[in-house]
Amino acid sequence: QVQLVESGGGSVQAGGSLRLSCAASGYTGSSYSMAWFRQAPGKEREGVAVVYTGSGSTYYANSVKGRFTISHDNPKKTTYLQLSSLKPEDSAMYYCAAASPPPIPWLWTSISRYKNWGQGTQVTVSS
Repeated sequence: QVQLVESGGGSVQAGGSLRLSCAASGYTGSSYSMAWFRQAPGKEREGVAVVYTGSGSTYYANSVKGRFTISHDNPKKTTYLQLSSLKPEDSAMYYCAAASPPPIPWLWTSISRYKNWGQGTQVTVSS
């Protein structure tokens, strides 16, 4: 049974940084995708970033390019999201999600492709 556990959320001022972690257990195989999504109150859940563990390829939402960095530690089966230059509009619940097999890259933001989700970690950015 796959389990995803996020940590690292918190409250920061605009311009600050946070690092989110997602520890996965129960996965077999070496190729899957790990993604971060976020959802603010009253808004739809949106894809933030994804890493393909087999190739190492990463993709980002335009709104976070250049500010967020996703990475994956294969031995630890842990995915990280480094959030920098945070803005108030980045405030949301952040969710880790996993897909195996991984979706084709242009569908990485498709929520239905991800069968396993974490419980979420809150990020709040104040101005």
